Amino acid sequence: MNASPFLSRRSFLAGSAAAGAIVMLHPFSARAQANQAHLRIMETTDIHVAVLPYDYYADKPNDTMGLARTASIIDGFRKEATNTMLIDNGDYLQGNPMGDWIAYERGMKDGDMHPVIAAMNTLGYDCGTVGNHEFNYGLSFLDKVNAGASYPIVCANLVKGTQLAANPRDDKLYFKPYVIVDKTVADGAGAEHKVRVGFIGFVPPQIMIWDSKNLVGNVVTRDIVETAAAWVPQMKEEGADIVVALSHSGIDAKKSDLMENASLFLAGVEGIDAVFTGHQHLVFPGGFAGLEGVDNDKGTLMGKPAVQGGFWGSHMGLIDLLIQRDGNSWKVVDATSEARPIYTRDADRKVVPSVQNLAAVENAVKADHESTLAYIRAPVGNTSAPLYSYFALVADDPSVQIVSQAQIWYIKDLIKDTQWKDLPVLSAAAPFKAGGRGGPEYYTDVPAGAVAIKNVADLYLYPNTVRAVVITGAQVKEWLEMSAGIFNKVEAGKADQPLINLDFPSYNFDVIDGVTYKIDLSQPAKYTSKGEVADAGANRIADLMYDGKPIDPAAKFVVATNNYRAGGGGNFPDIKSDKIIVEAPDTNRDVIVRFIVDQGTINPSADANWNFVPMAGTTVLFETGQKAEQFMADVKGVKIERAGDGEGGFARYRITL
Repeated sequence: MNASPFLSRRSFLAGSAAAGAIVMLHPFSARAQANQAHLRIMETTDIHVAVLPYDYYADKPNDTMGLARTASIIDGFRKEATNTMLIDNGDYLQGNPMGDWIAYERGMKDGDMHPVIAAMNTLGYDCGTVGNHEFNYGLSFLDKVNAGASYPIVCANLVKGTQLAANPRDDKLYFKPYVIVDKTVADGAGAEHKVRVGFIGFVPPQIMIWDSKNLVGNVVTRDIVETAAAWVPQMKEEGADIVVALSHSGIDAKKSDLMENASLFLAGVEGIDAVFTGHQHLVFPGGFAGLEGVDNDKGTLMGKPAVQGGFWGSHMGLIDLLIQRDGNSWKVVDATSEARPIYTRDADRKVVPSVQNLAAVENAVKADHESTLAYIRAPVGNTSAPLYSYFALVADDPSVQIVSQAQIWYIKDLIKDTQWKDLPVLSAAAPFKAGGRGGPEYYTDVPAGAVAIKNVADLYLYPNTVRAVVITGAQVKEWLEMSAGIFNKVEAGKADQPLINLDFPSYNFDVIDGVTYKIDLSQPAKYTSKGEVADAGANRIADLMYDGKPIDPAAKFVVATNNYRAGGGGNFPDIKSDKIIVEAPDTNRDVIVRFIVDQGTINPSADANWNFVPMAGTTVLFETGQKAEQFMADVKGVKIERAGDGEGGFARYRITL
């Protein structure tokens, strides 16, 4: 008999009553006595419309993603335990061209079924919450999508209107704050009991910044921990035996008001028994070593069981609870957690699927998948040179260059008859597909020739809308100082030092086009990855020029960017909504499409407007995709050579400074 793909370190073989059959059981199922029960709660999170194992940007299958694969894991885990429940932790609605096709082409009328909801309905969810990306297409669209869900969707910290009440319990909420589900469970002796399981949901308060155009004037948000402290006691008063937090919020050990990643401190709220986390696109247990209150081995936050199940369906999060009857209620007496991946890698680092698609999920989106393929394959123009992002973090890059060209073209036209028409127009753009957590294939790679919508979506992953801000030359420099935090400090004369700060997200590495500058790696970073001042005296940005002359710190510039950055996303110094002069209705992707159509043929070749300050006898290392080598000779302003293989299927390269 073949071994089950669902056997884990916490599972063991137990004989089935059926002759000859072997069933994988969790230890809690075997340990449970009379008045004890094993309750298994499973999580999907950050699906981002990745229902199938298909990369629409590359237009090919991809075995590292897909709810249809995660569904097979769910199906297997249900067979290991008598009592199971399933939740979704948000960010299901946006994130790939299928989501965009529905939002921008097909639309959602009252009564329509969104494909991601159709897929999720086949799996029998008990509850779900919303993530920050649920608001990207507007509240009306979200309402129509959620109306099709066969399970309740909860969120306790999204408040209707423009004012918070004095007490969170008096807020007029957009969703139900929580639900209490009467779950029938079988105990260790086979007797059935009713356990009241409460689910409460939370979204990052920062949605008011990230989606201000859709939300300001309609809703406001509360601090996650403050909200939980108010509502959890009411859930207990209403008879919840077990309280489970659905937290579309990650894990951070530095406490602050209105925390984006508040799950660690949420776990500390009295009455909460388990925390499902998400948002960060990471995996827990694991990945958070050294944080006070976090136990990576046991999978606990503040002593409470917790899990974070990756993204795009890469993992299924699992918390197993051993619960025991305590008078007229139930309590948790033991717990384990794990995040189960849908794939592994072989000795050559090639992806090996652990499971195949669950047919019911695959069939639920078949027609929408075919329509999405037709949508992404429609040509819009041509490019005279390849578009790739393999070197986007270490040199001026064609995939970022074309975004800036389009943004400058668009904003110049919008302000031509305004008071800002005579100001210089710059553009800030960052690489979105630059490896990292996305893996060694997660790069833009568009050959010269025809450009289709799928290629534009590949260049710009998110449906951000265009913004323009007016700032000074001094603020341009600080913007770049923040971006330069992606690099480690480098010691002069030393060989093969790591270049990239892996804690710094690539989407915050803004390149500003329209100026020229150098980055001095011998200097420490001025700002942390969160925008906090790390070294006020540091100056990494050197030779900052506009029009061939040192930039005037007092001069005014228009900078084209997106709603996320202009609204304060990433905490860039002085870049907030009060600097915005243009709130365009068009997405950055639509602008790129229009630019390509207008130009007919684009020339995305990078102009090398930035590079590094030379350092004698010094080399640094970075990792990128295996296909980077074919473009290495095209990179301007940087001396790059291959330096062997990196970790996890990446290729390693060396830069001589």
